[in-house]
Amino acid sequence: MLKHPLPLIGLFTTLIACTGPGTGRSPAAPHPYVGMWVTADGRIRQELLPNGRYEEERDGRERAYTGRYTVTGTHLDYLDDLGFTATGDVRDGVLYHEHLVLYRER
Repeated sequence: MLKHPLPLIGLFTTLIACTGPGTGRSPAAPHPYVGMWVTADGRIRQELLPNGRYEEERDGRERAYTGRYTVTGTHLDYLDDLGFTATGDVRDGVLYHEHLVLYRER
């Protein structure tokens, strides 16, 4: 028998609230846009992480840009760690991010 079951009950309740019915979320099912997006020439690589952050590599410079992103439908809003904002839209499986065109890396 557990002497102090309350911490475990709290953890269990939190897990249900974050991933349970009605949330549309599951720990095994990240958003379909999560993953690596790359320009056709491979010079720019943008990874959308499942925790709502992104990391962008430019011309081999890892983490040239980092920040947060949110998704509303097919629209993405970015807030870079330096404070600037950008937007993107996914159309027909292609990410149009400001002046960039990025494709899913398979």
